[in-house]
Amino acid sequence: MGSPPNSPASGSQAPGSRSSRMPAASVLTKNQVVRYAAGSLGTGGFATLPGLVLVYYLTDSLGVTALAAGAVVTLAKIWDVLIDPVIGGLSDRSFARTGSRRRFMLIGALGLPVAFTITFAVPGTLGPLPAAVWVLIAFIASATFFSLFQVPYIALPAELTDGYRERTRLLTWRVVALTAAILLFGAGGPELRGLFPGDPLLGYLVMAVVVAVVIGVGMVIAATVAPREAPHPVVETLTIGAHYRAGVLVLRQSQPFRMLLATFMLQGLATGLMLAAAQYVARWMLHDENALTPLFLSLIGPALLMAPVWQKVADRVGKERAFRLASFVFLIAVIVLAGSILWPGWWIIAPVALAGAAYAGMQTLPMAMLPDVIAVDAAQYPRTDRVTSHAGGRAGVFSGVWTAGETTGMALGATVLALVLAATGYIESVAGQITTQPDAAITGIAISFSLIPAILMVLSIVTLARYRLREADVNSARDGMSARADEEAPRDGEENL
Repeated sequence: MGSPPNSPASGSQAPGSRSSRMPAASVLTKNQVVRYAAGSLGTGGFATLPGLVLVYYLTDSLGVTALAAGAVVTLAKIWDVLIDPVIGGLSDRSFARTGSRRRFMLIGALGLPVAFTITFAVPGTLGPLPAAVWVLIAFIASATFFSLFQVPYIALPAELTDGYRERTRLLTWRVVALTAAILLFGAGGPELRGLFPGDPLLGYLVMAVVVAVVIGVGMVIAATVAPREAPHPVVETLTIGAHYRAGVLVLRQSQPFRMLLATFMLQGLATGLMLAAAQYVARWMLHDENALTPLFLSLIGPALLMAPVWQKVADRVGKERAFRLASFVFLIAVIVLAGSILWPGWWIIAPVALAGAAYAGMQTLPMAMLPDVIAVDAAQYPRTDRVTSHAGGRAGVFSGVWTAGETTGMALGATVLALVLAATGYIESVAGQITTQPDAAITGIAISFSLIPAILMVLSIVTLARYRLREADVNSARDGMSARADEEAPRDGEENL
């Protein structure tokens, strides 16, 4: 585990103590925390805006059917899921060869803005089928560049610090930036689109260009925080199949990872479904397409305020208990939202705000728990990974599988919504066309925004209850790695003589 650049813990070891590569509970500087958090401008923007408007863009501006629109998003996400474990393994090997994950992050940071802009640049002269193909190809390219950044980005906390609470601090401010990005892109994106009411396609293009610039800047800043270490030996070049076997191996060996990932996927599916349904709720239940902005304000305002609060709760009772509490609060909120099936109206702002308060914890805490899982794995399987065959560790494998799971959950949210819309008779349209939806379609939108997410939250609480890792386990693993580093240091010195 590399010592963070400029960390107060760096270089503080006395002669004969543990290796400087293994600082005890290293403390992150404010500069590191801010630069890392900046990456969420990119990840939050890409995760939010397509999930919010892409299906709607296809069905209500390009005339693509609901099922076809769902297929476009799903196929792109399937590709994302397939490449994430491979990128994770390649990121580990690049880290081993160069001592940093920065190269992959920069490629993603520079490529994503271009591909994202092209996604929303469909010419108005294209028919529904070629328009759907255009969006599919561009969105697949966007997903590829996003993974090149996201997978190593998620691996960084385990390498920036080995402190249990420092990781919570780091991820708390990442989530503050993430929720701010959701507000910025979720509310600001549709507002930019709305500046061109007479030409919706131009509105989408302007929105995409502005968003792409902000995404790129945030990602480039975050790439600069990736630590640099001495390269590790790499034994062999791996096949694509070997990368997938590495992903299966970490799932099989780490019970905490399986439970944490299952919980996060189920909750990602619930929130992804609500995110995709929000635009439809605004138009067909609140009868105002611009109602999406106050909906987002009611969600993100509390989330911004509550992220630091969840950090304090986690420091007091433990991350897993705080995560369970946040999940229960979110469950209560979506159960209350089920009342909109019979009584739609602006009153839903209140339970959405409650969901926002819980959402901050549901993002901060599992992402702060992931580097703990990676650290304990490194202590249990030191330099014995026969799949990756190098000494640089397998944080990238973990983050690749994690990103694949997160992507699956969020993507299936849009897919489930598309299926519900199709089953309830939702009528697609092109820009400027006036339609009236059947009552069954309105009910389907309300269920997608409440009851189905509630069921998914119950399942996620069940899997979370089986997560076994506690702070004492993480600290014990860190102490064990410190002792091992002390034992290995003299031998390393002898080898260099």
